Amino acid sequence: MSGGLLVAGTTSDAGKSVVTAGICRWLVRRGVKVAPFKAQNMSLNSFVTREGAEIGRAQAMQAQAARVEPTALMNPVLLKPGSDRSSQVVLMGKPVGEMSARGYHGGRQESLLGTVTDCLEELRSTYDAVICEGAGSPAEINLRRTDIVNMGIARAARFPVLVVGDIDRGGVFASFFGTTALLSAEDQALVAGYLVNKFRGDVSLLEPGLDMLYGLTGRRTYGVLPYAHGLGIDEEDGLRVSLRGAVRESVVAPPHGEDVLRVAVCAVPLMSNFTDVDALAAEPGVVVRFVDRAEELADADLVIVPGTRGTVKALAWLRERGLAEALVRRAAEGRPVLGICGGFQVLGERIEDEVESRAGVVDGLGLLPVRIRFDRDKTLARPVGSALGEPVEGYEIHHGVADVRGGEPFLDGCRVGAVWGTHWHGSLESDAFRRRFLVEVARAAGRRFVPAPDTSFGVLREEQLDRLGDLVEEHADTDALWRLIEGGAPAGLPFVPPGAPPLGAGAPESRGAAPDPAPQSPEGLECAGSAGSSGQGLELARSAEATPQELDGARSAEATSQGVGEAAVVHVDQEAK
Repeated sequence: MSGGLLVAGTTSDAGKSVVTAGICRWLVRRGVKVAPFKAQNMSLNSFVTREGAEIGRAQAMQAQAARVEPTALMNPVLLKPGSDRSSQVVLMGKPVGEMSARGYHGGRQESLLGTVTDCLEELRSTYDAVICEGAGSPAEINLRRTDIVNMGIARAARFPVLVVGDIDRGGVFASFFGTTALLSAEDQALVAGYLVNKFRGDVSLLEPGLDMLYGLTGRRTYGVLPYAHGLGIDEEDGLRVSLRGAVRESVVAPPHGEDVLRVAVCAVPLMSNFTDVDALAAEPGVVVRFVDRAEELADADLVIVPGTRGTVKALAWLRERGLAEALVRRAAEGRPVLGICGGFQVLGERIEDEVESRAGVVDGLGLLPVRIRFDRDKTLARPVGSALGEPVEGYEIHHGVADVRGGEPFLDGCRVGAVWGTHWHGSLESDAFRRRFLVEVARAAGRRFVPAPDTSFGVLREEQLDRLGDLVEEHADTDALWRLIEGGAPAGLPFVPPGAPPLGAGAPESRGAAPDPAPQSPEGLECAGSAGSSGQGLELARSAEATPQELDGARSAEATSQGVGEAAVVHVDQEAK
């Protein structure tokens, strides 16, 4: 059996994903066969593995950091929010239906414990080490009883826990202490210590606080990672910065030609796989920003309508904000527009949706001769082809089936003038195709922009993952980390009062205890659309969806999940327990 570690966080967006990736890269560089794992994730950024399974994009990135092929074992449960009251459940890489909070928290999540522990044990039988990512905070005391992603999985595997805190947002000492003090004695016995993330300044000024923290908790700090700019690593579920006026982090380099190229991405509700634009931001001289006003399209050389989990909702949002009219006007003027997945569907003539929004037939923007019909079966694929005379690879995640009725072929979609549409995510990561596409955009936009001839997105991503490995190797006590991974939490860690509070009147008194043993398979777990449904499983979501305005704007990675989840689905990707 292999060793392992759970990377937890004091808050959402504390840096768990990148720290997990950094530890994976550090380990593989020293010859350790390592795999990432996240029992349950909530994210609109997902990826398709080679066997056709859908998993969180962050876990795919972590697998690349570990230099292994991503599989469904690394993220057995994925929740994809469709409103603030429902999510699609993806189990072992395949969608099994929509669910509401009541259905999920009615005990069904406990039946998943056996599934996720089985996946973890299979990884442990194959790899020297498994580095698990937690979700949200392990001290979500209202949800501890059914936890399968933080202390629940740590207890099941007897993994030590490293708690990451983001010092850049303040209050890191209180967060470390409070997180520990709100756990039961059994859970605290696995909390080995802390890791400070995003520190700016002189570490010697921090050391007295770390010494006092040790005196209060009996737990050491395993490292202080400095704030690192421009990492550009695949994100869990949101933008790192506020949407308004934000420019996505990109390579700091002058344009190769005379002009820069400005790309505006419409920040539609339930935006998914916005990582598609990372490859553009990696090009010298390409500036990528996310916008939500029609006037912000005026100076854009290329407008992208990205993927979304709510195509009809996104279409309504574009119309309400005047963005739809601006897109139609751009197309008439021959100015470039690219629609990807849900954005491609929006650009078509008609959408027939009895699956996602149940809105029936809705008119699209009519910029492409395409009709979309939503099918209950989801397309999950890794297509390979060519476009603009260059080879392209991508991945597909969609319910919409496109009936293309004209235009020039473009991947699986079409092109009319300067308007392109495709279901393929990730196509812009193909270097030669991306350069050729940017040449077409620059010509249509009248810009003297020339793509750099040697930009390799794959090489840049590897360099960024190596930077994460360097941060861990240079600023963490790697010898002590390896002892944790190999030998578990130190014995005799002191209890920090008061510990987990009672669950409340009428609830079982667990003080944070792990769930009772659960079935070893998800048999009987029923969702809308699953075969043999008996009404005993996950409940169909029937409540009203949030308005586009409620879901508008940027939300940080797991803070997105928190907003979607606390009101209904599950609190953060974390607590779909």
